Amino acid sequence: MIGGGTGDWDVPVGGMGALTDALADTARAAGAVLATGHEALRIATDGRTAEVTYRTADGEGTAAARHVLVNASPQALAALTGDTPPAPAEGAQLKVNMLLQRLPRLRDSSVDPREAFAGTFHISEGYEQLATAHAQAAAGDLPAVPPSEIYCHSLTDPTILGPDLADQGYQTLTLFGLHTPARLFERDNDAAREELLKSTLAQLDAHLAEPLADCLATDADGRPCIEARTPLDLERDLGLPGGNIFHRELSWPHTQDGTGRWGVETRHANVLLCGAGAVRGGGVSGVPGHNAAMAVLEGRSD
Repeated sequence: MIGGGTGDWDVPVGGMGALTDALADTARAAGAVLATGHEALRIATDGRTAEVTYRTADGEGTAAARHVLVNASPQALAALTGDTPPAPAEGAQLKVNMLLQRLPRLRDSSVDPREAFAGTFHISEGYEQLATAHAQAAAGDLPAVPPSEIYCHSLTDPTILGPDLADQGYQTLTLFGLHTPARLFERDNDAAREELLKSTLAQLDAHLAEPLADCLATDADGRPCIEARTPLDLERDLGLPGGNIFHRELSWPHTQDGTGRWGVETRHANVLLCGAGAVRGGGVSGVPGHNAAMAVLEGRSD
């Protein structure tokens, strides 16, 4: 499935925005209406027809449908249908996005930074380091030596940057910090975020011949182009339950009672879950959306 069966982790030319633009164009060409600025409030269904109540700046309205595909978390779905919500989820990652004027030089001068950052750059992810960080987080403390992984997507696809930035050698860096559960940020999210970001970047700097801060681009106001998001930030800004990118705890095997053939079915026959919390879903795979569409098409052919 991944990479058309090759196992390659393909990326869309122009970044993920190009993919969503293509999907939107295809949907519109097929007659779909994409309505933004509509907050879904509730779903009423008898299993055959459904009605979605929504709110806009002009007030409330309703839309009737044969099927409702909910691209949200299981918690959000339960709130819309009035069902019992699943157990709370908890994310455990720090997400850091950066724009660099150039890639930093490495302490090992024999290694080209473009080669070092072309794949996944692992930091403090030895077995003992991971175990220690996990134990500290489980005890209620931020890891003293935070493990993380870094990706430079602009090396794989320079088109995610504007032509002017790409020509000047700018690069993006995305850092994914591990073993940082949401509960560690509940007392003071801002202070914990700042402390964790500082210690995380210190682990990266230990492998560099120059501070990463010296390579960061700056915005129009002279501020460094770096943003950090904790699980609580992700819940607040994106609606991820507990900041969990999978919307729920992962489980195995990928089948559960009541989820049906495609893993997207709910107790309401014409309401399907197509977010990351669907069975056999998760992360950025896009599998739940495909499976929800297939479930609808299969039902129409019966």
